[in-house]
Amino acid sequence: MNRIWPWILTISLVVGIFNGKVQEMTTGLFDSSKSAIETCINIFGIISLWCGLMKIAEKTGIINKAQKIIFPIIHFLFPNLKKDSKAVGDIAMNMTANIIGLGNVATPIGIKAMEELQKENKEKTKLSKEMMMLLVLNMSSIQLIPTTVIALRASYGSANPTEIVLPVILASFVAVIIGVIIVKIFYK
Repeated sequence: MNRIWPWILTISLVVGIFNGKVQEMTTGLFDSSKSAIETCINIFGIISLWCGLMKIAEKTGIINKAQKIIFPIIHFLFPNLKKDSKAVGDIAMNMTANIIGLGNVATPIGIKAMEELQKENKEKTKLSKEMMMLLVLNMSSIQLIPTTVIALRASYGSANPTEIVLPVILASFVAVIIGVIIVKIFYK
């Protein structure tokens, strides 16, 4: 991709110059740059809010309580993990961040959980069943509140930015169920 994009940009620039569209290209470039910055600021605000709430939840012990509540689910999905494993807390936080639609927040937590799972992995050159399950859960992730998508829709002036909530919930549930079944059945 690093080789393709410069060529696409160069060819577009040359074609624009030959067609006399330099003014439109310049206007489009600045308009899209402005839009990209506004979108980043909107998303940054939402991510900052939820990161702060997750940190408060972690410091006040809410994450530990939630971890105990969802441990049966985590135990079903990750049967070889011990209850006192450091990975359990990271997995619980990763799942929580994904549920509220914060994939950007869930990613560093998921990496931390994966590092903890690797420490417990007996075969260091292969993915364990738990690592594979975490990958599937992180990629498919049930989203009850697709925060980032709602923020993007709102920033682009959607009349009803939350109308996608039900389809997202249904699609994410189906994706998670299929992913879990595949890992449970086919992992050897």
